[in-house]
Amino acid sequence: MLIYAQAPLFLWAEAVATACLTQNRSIIRLHHGKTPYELIHGKQPDLSYFHVFGALCYPTNDGENVRKLQPKADIGIFIGYAPNKKAFRIYNRRTRRIVETIHVDFDELTA
Repeated sequence: MLIYAQAPLFLWAEAVATACLTQNRSIIRLHHGKTPYELIHGKQPDLSYFHVFGALCYPTNDGENVRKLQPKADIGIFIGYAPNKKAFRIYNRRTRRIVETIHVDFDELTA
């Protein structure tokens, strides 16, 4: 996943966590016909918020003092899902930090 996404190697733990979350929500054994998530929770998982690992994305600059001529969004890499809330984890290329936000636009055609 890291090589395909051309992501920095220090994001390997994020790649493993995203792979585990994705695998737990997909069918593993065909004779059950259910995902591990369905067997534990008794309902189908919501797959509408899934995105391609390593896809370019543009998180909105909400918390910063954004002036008129400054960009409203940064360029980032999608690296996973927040564990405690329904948000995305984004590696911000400009600040070189990982942020959790729901205010993001995805460009999955570049992944």
